[in-house]
Amino acid sequence: MRNSIQADKIRTGQGFIAALDQSGGSTPKALRLYGITEDQYTSEAEMFDLIHAMRARIAQAPAFTGDKVLGAILFEMTMDREIGGKPSAQFLWQERGVVPFLKVDKGLAEPGSGVRLMKPITGLDALLDRAGAAGIFGTKMRSVIDAADPAGIDAVVAQQFDVGRQILGHGLVPIIEPEVTISIPDKAAAEELLRGAILAHLDALPADQEVMLKLTLPEAPNLYEALVNHPRVLRVVALSGGYTRQEANARLAQNRGVIASFSRALTEGLSAQQSDAEFDTALAAAIHDIQRASVAG
Repeated sequence: MRNSIQADKIRTGQGFIAALDQSGGSTPKALRLYGITEDQYTSEAEMFDLIHAMRARIAQAPAFTGDKVLGAILFEMTMDREIGGKPSAQFLWQERGVVPFLKVDKGLAEPGSGVRLMKPITGLDALLDRAGAAGIFGTKMRSVIDAADPAGIDAVVAQQFDVGRQILGHGLVPIIEPEVTISIPDKAAAEELLRGAILAHLDALPADQEVMLKLTLPEAPNLYEALVNHPRVLRVVALSGGYTRQEANARLAQNRGVIASFSRALTEGLSAQQSDAEFDTALAAAIHDIQRASVAG
């Protein structure tokens, strides 16, 4: 069953959620931005060792605490490893006061109807059992919307909530993430369709169940206010989606009740070549700015 102390922290905390869940497909880019190029590792195992070292460095930095960082989304391989001599999820909660989440999707299917659904998540029940035993509070899964196609958007949201109900059945809180691509010409129209589809599924949830939503920062400020205030929603968080940290923070501050769940925008400016003091200073500044934007609304 979910931890009520962690649920209260996510519901009312004045902070944001860090996304440290880059997968096999996105790890090379994350490492390049961190100053580690492909010629510096020779295998996937080495690549994942390097990205884990980056994540551990972030998690152990002085500013990475539950005062401003309410939660952190982990990749499965991170959950299975240690940080600071403890299993990662235990370290985050016991040492940092940060609520641990787990990315559970297996990537995206081929495009169709203007969207990219999730691939089937094989072995999900077993993974959720392991996550619960490891102290994970909730999960995250991502789909992508590339056009304002009503049928495609309905399919994305239906799939997300179908899997979400499976996750709720394991006592975990699903973060439902139907990302709208920031560069599409009909982004505002897609977001209107998405809001309606999500509201319909939220209204159908039993009264004792809550989900979280992770959404692209919308074109219209406060477009998602009805979702923020919905009784089945624990919290609405926003992804940076390719915006710079400055632009993401500016957009975030215009949306009441929405907090950040940034990945690339959080790690922007961090480098493997920085001294620990330089790294800690840069990360502390990023955490300060993102937390301030998260509570500005």
